Amino acid sequence: MTLTSTAASPDMLADVVVIGGGLVGSAVAYGLAREGARVTVLDEDDGGFRASRGNFGLVWIQGKGYGLSPYARWSRSSATRWPQLALALRDESGIDVALKQPGGFHFCFNDEELAERDKRLSTLQAELGDYPYQMLDAAEVRARIPQVGPAVIGASYTPMDGHVNPLKLLRALHTAMQARGVRLVSSERAQRIEPQAHGFVVHGKRGTYRAAKVVLAAGLGNRALAPFVGLDAPVAPNRGQVLVSERVAPFLHYPTLNVRQTDEGSLQFGDSMEEVGFDDFTTTHVLADIARRGVRAFPMLQHVRLVRMWAALRVYSPDGFPIYDQSQAHPGAFVVTCHSGVTLAAAHALRVAPWIMGAPMPGELPTFSARRFEHARELIPAH
Repeated sequence: MTLTSTAASPDMLADVVVIGGGLVGSAVAYGLAREGARVTVLDEDDGGFRASRGNFGLVWIQGKGYGLSPYARWSRSSATRWPQLALALRDESGIDVALKQPGGFHFCFNDEELAERDKRLSTLQAELGDYPYQMLDAAEVRARIPQVGPAVIGASYTPMDGHVNPLKLLRALHTAMQARGVRLVSSERAQRIEPQAHGFVVHGKRGTYRAAKVVLAAGLGNRALAPFVGLDAPVAPNRGQVLVSERVAPFLHYPTLNVRQTDEGSLQFGDSMEEVGFDDFTTTHVLADIARRGVRAFPMLQHVRLVRMWAALRVYSPDGFPIYDQSQAHPGAFVVTCHSGVTLAAAHALRVAPWIMGAPMPGELPTFSARRFEHARELIPAH
């Protein structure tokens, strides 16, 4: 989705080098540019593992943060800022990212699923207070989405959820950040980072890049880069697969967790959660399960033609939650890692970027330091 690129030149000087030009790195870079920083973004070539290219496009809040309520607060803080981000991107890039936030549905197919859903959301509501949701029976679901099939016995609904076009979002971020002077260096892979007295030197395959600060937003690549600057990013891949249909007449006016209709009329079906290492190929049996689940929710779709399929690797920490840190050994080096690059884009642009430039750290973020994993590693027996 890179629109233009700047050829690498040795010793390019910037206030901040952002390593990673996907949704996370681009949102941070755009936010940094809004703060007046001179920014260089290093974006790997198409051979990289790009989570952004396989995103489902949800701005999703309900259910997130169960077991770690600061994540629910952090996600919601981003969702409430999403209209501001979408408007700014439209004004600066001319691209409408198709943000809609009508609320979202999580369908349940048996009583156990319905009870578990109510338990999860009621717990979050008790912890957070302001956390609106409804548990709906089958008739109430069909009153809002008449095309839902008889297998759906109920659903949870929250008004907090929405969706965007993730490809348009990445294009808008690239366009807007470059309009603000960000240098986007394409086909550049950071290989090592050298801390110096007054900043950092990033050594890439094509050149070197100097800056006062460096942000690691390279997804799965953060694991290898973090130790150079005294950080820890114990991330691993988790594969998700997605199906896309031909365009159909608009009927689904709310996003759901596994089926959504895009602004262009096509339908997306997802997703899977697979521990398969760095294998980002599609598999027929998983895609068949995804299709069956979609048709179970919406029987009317059984004859809709599928036109595309893909798989991509999510960036998962050991507990599934994000990692945000500034290096204690080398202040000015930051890591930003998550698997919800769409939902958290507004927080990254409007809250994380000011922190990187010297504003107070957002109150939710201390919870997400990688130091939370140190005790767990101490408990692992040596072999």
